[in-house]
Amino acid sequence: MTSIGTGYDLSASTYSPDGRIFQVEYANKAVENSGTAIGLRVKDGIVFAVEKLVHSKLLVPGANRRIMTVDRHVGLATAGFLADGRTIATRARDESAGYRQTYLTPPPLKTLADRLGLYVQAYTLYSSVRPFGISTILGSVDKDGPQLYVIEPSGVFFGYHGAAVGKGRQLAKTELEKIDLANISTRQAVKEAARIIYLVHDDAKEKEFELEMSWIGDESNGLHQPVPKDLFDEAEKAAKESLENFE
Repeated sequence: MTSIGTGYDLSASTYSPDGRIFQVEYANKAVENSGTAIGLRVKDGIVFAVEKLVHSKLLVPGANRRIMTVDRHVGLATAGFLADGRTIATRARDESAGYRQTYLTPPPLKTLADRLGLYVQAYTLYSSVRPFGISTILGSVDKDGPQLYVIEPSGVFFGYHGAAVGKGRQLAKTELEKIDLANISTRQAVKEAARIIYLVHDDAKEKEFELEMSWIGDESNGLHQPVPKDLFDEAEKAAKESLENFE
């Protein structure tokens, strides 16, 4: 970073001479230091999986979740600062509720992603605030079928077939590219997602982690719900066995 130390990184509203906003780049670094989160868009739905690093053995299992429900048919997963993720989830719920109240219909995911992207981008414009230190994966099954978007700390958002954010995103993306996402079911995707999270965590195996998973699709009647315990346990067992064979 050529301009560090020259004052151009003191505010999100200041460009460096080479056209960069360092506060946004620092926010991206915060995301890269977080546990990995992935989203899979398959033929009949969406699957989320998160590698939630456990910083203390005293924490209650299931606390501080990084997968949250926005609307009945919309879920999100975050990588980065947990508090920022909760703020974005709250904003997403407000946007969704406002859309329902105005148009009397569930919000399309593209509209929700667009509104959230504008909100996140607004925090890169003023010196009195800082950019959000999270990347957000949004998923839904709406009238257009399964949809998956990622919103970056800059406010830009893209649609994906398979998305990965966080520390292990490169390896996760490589594994996602090997899967024929358009032709597998959500049940198969749950097992693939668990395998990928265990694989990317293997690089940081000295840290304990908790696997979080949820899905939206025909299996859940179009609702965003946690993956059923029997399928979750089956997927986690298969992931551990795959990791042993990989080694």
